[in-house]
Amino acid sequence: MTLPLWIVVLVVLIVSAIVGFVTFNMGVSHRRKEAEAKIGSAEEEAVRIINDAIKSAEQKRKETLLEAKDEIYKMKAEGEKELKERRGEVSRQERRLNQKEENLDKKTDALEKKEADIKQKELLVSARLDEIEQMKQRQLEKLETISGLSQDAAKALILQRLDEQLTHEKAVKITAYEDQLKEDSEELARNLLTQTIARCAVDHSADAVVSVVPLPSDEMKGRIIGREGRNIRALETATGVDLIIDDTPEAITISSFDPVRREVARQTLEKLISDGRIHPARIEETVEKAKKDVEITIKKEGERAVMEAGIHGLHPELVKLIGRLKYRTSYGQNVLKHSLEVSYLSGLIAGELGMDVAQAKRAGLLHDIGKGLDHEYEGTHVSIGVEVAKKYKESPAVIHAIQAHHNDVEPQTPLAFIVMAADAISAARPGARRENLENYIKRLEKLEEISNSFAGVENSYAVQAGREVRIMVKPEAVNDDQIVILARDIVAKIENELDYPGQIKVNVIRESRAVDYAK
Repeated sequence: MTLPLWIVVLVVLIVSAIVGFVTFNMGVSHRRKEAEAKIGSAEEEAVRIINDAIKSAEQKRKETLLEAKDEIYKMKAEGEKELKERRGEVSRQERRLNQKEENLDKKTDALEKKEADIKQKELLVSARLDEIEQMKQRQLEKLETISGLSQDAAKALILQRLDEQLTHEKAVKITAYEDQLKEDSEELARNLLTQTIARCAVDHSADAVVSVVPLPSDEMKGRIIGREGRNIRALETATGVDLIIDDTPEAITISSFDPVRREVARQTLEKLISDGRIHPARIEETVEKAKKDVEITIKKEGERAVMEAGIHGLHPELVKLIGRLKYRTSYGQNVLKHSLEVSYLSGLIAGELGMDVAQAKRAGLLHDIGKGLDHEYEGTHVSIGVEVAKKYKESPAVIHAIQAHHNDVEPQTPLAFIVMAADAISAARPGARRENLENYIKRLEKLEEISNSFAGVENSYAVQAGREVRIMVKPEAVNDDQIVILARDIVAKIENELDYPGQIKVNVIRESRAVDYAK
């Protein structure tokens, strides 16, 4: 009998499930046994590792304890050794201190003994001093009895005689020193001045300002005068000079107290003559051009002079004033060359004396700076120079040297004396001035003659190379008020009758003396 298919399948499935279950249980049981076996082996291995670790740690602990014991022993040994050494050092220090204490005790005993000896000696010395003082007093009393003088009177007498003796000796010594100093200083001054003059390398020739303009022909005079004199009037007005056209052939004379104006007029005439076009408009144009040219020349000459003198830090206006001295002469001597020469000489003298060479050169170059403006301002070139130097902040030493170089004030500094000496050397050397001796003497004689021509004048003396006249008046004939009027009258007569360069100082002196005789 055939079973249905689904039953067969079901039976098969049931059987397969049973077989699978049995197989699974068998596998699980087998794997559990293997796992239990492995766990038991692992536990044994773990126990073995733990035991080995315990043994190793115990061994390490024993080794560490041994090393620690060794280290503690070493440290203990070193500490005992150091303690022993310190105890030995302390013992040595104690012995030293004990020894020093013993020495101090000995010294203290010695000092106490010496102090006792000194006190004993002081007592003896004090007794001796008292005895000596008593003996001295007895001797003084005997001396006073013998001399008849008290102690104070005798002392005063001795001091008086000593003072007289010393006063005489001092006077003799001072006189001897003064004589020796005078001889030495004169010799030194001569040597310095001769060396300075010998080392001065400035040319001896002096330029004079040209005041005569040559003409190509006399026909040119008429062209310069112009129709009804309009050209010459325009030229004189523009330049501020006087043109003198006389019978002098082929020449025109330019007259002006201002040397710069005279130079502008000279250059203007030369340019007009060269150009040939002469009329008022052309004259004004040429004068302006000549003024600019002269200003440029003045600036260049001033800068050249300052550079040659080796002076720095000079105000630009002072440099221009120095350049103006190129067109200024004094007794035929060019003032710019004279100033440069004085600058060189002052520097050389200052160098020999160990003074400030730069300051000496500066004062020497500026000593006649007032001559660049003396035709524009009232006063002497010295007073003008002082004002200009003050205006442009020059040093007091330089200003004093300018003020004192003609003895207008008493020289107070070595620099002032140096500039005075250098100025005198430059003016007095051969060839410095063209004025001959005969004319010079005549001018001085005429100056004294004019001064002596006034009533009340006792005598007069021309000094400072004719720059000053000193007039002595009779005090009974001229009083203090009249000498002021007398000075003005003498000035007026000198200005009218005498030709001279620069200015002349008129110094009127009135002196009253009382004379009597004891009979």
